[in-house]
Amino acid sequence: MPELDDGAPELVEPVLVAAFEGWNDAGEAASAALEHLASAWDAEDLTRLDTDDYYDFQVSRPRITVADGRHAGLEWPATRVRTARAGGVDVVLVSGTEPNMRWRGFCADLLAIARELGVRRAVMLGALLADSPHTRPVPVTGVASPPELGTDLGLEPTEYEGPTGIVGVLHDVFAEAGIETVSLWAAVPHYVAQPPSPKAALALLRRVEDVLDRPVPMGELPEDARAWETGVDELASEDEDIAGYVRSLEEAKDAAELPEASGEAIAREFQRYLRRRDHG
Repeated sequence: MPELDDGAPELVEPVLVAAFEGWNDAGEAASAALEHLASAWDAEDLTRLDTDDYYDFQVSRPRITVADGRHAGLEWPATRVRTARAGGVDVVLVSGTEPNMRWRGFCADLLAIARELGVRRAVMLGALLADSPHTRPVPVTGVASPPELGTDLGLEPTEYEGPTGIVGVLHDVFAEAGIETVSLWAAVPHYVAQPPSPKAALALLRRVEDVLDRPVPMGELPEDARAWETGVDELASEDEDIAGYVRSLEEAKDAAELPEASGEAIAREFQRYLRRRDHG
């Protein structure tokens, strides 16, 4: 386990939030959501996991940085652990590139850090490509341990079975260790998979608000999401095949939406409004 720079800080029942670039991060929505939290909450570095232990540098290559036309050094792939105070809640933010090897050891290291910090709940963020129209709210599915936690949070359960990434493995490790664990997955329209995906990042952050029961400063992200949707509208309008495909996705989505599901969404939005008013 990596040494914490100045020992374990005194945190009060912190919540851990994690996201990783790579397989788990369609449109870079999950990593963007995590970095938004780090910026909004002025997160401070706590430690990093040793890059040599978990990364194959022929797969996850270091990046050369340049400043004022001069070589400024290398940026190695790494996993950062940061801490922040958010609306009276302590938060541990974990971010980086999905490791290439020794996943069991990697997860054991993060679990040991979480235990030393007293983490009571973990939230894993992911994003996947889906047949979802960009004109509708971004679906966020999830899984929670214990299952009652997912019910309390109003999570739409995922039915996915198949290969998983480090987010799925971490979820299993933390849940087995007895830590309340939630995984949230945003559905990014596969026909606009290139980053950024601000609408999907925004959808994840709204669900993070629900888990924390605290408002998250959204900054310019809602405006970015609207601009993104407008831009995709314009691109789709230039190609009749794409426009027709989007209409078919909209029809399928609208036909599948149940009135009670819409009512639950309205209720969640009202709860968020009350939460922001109470903490404003």
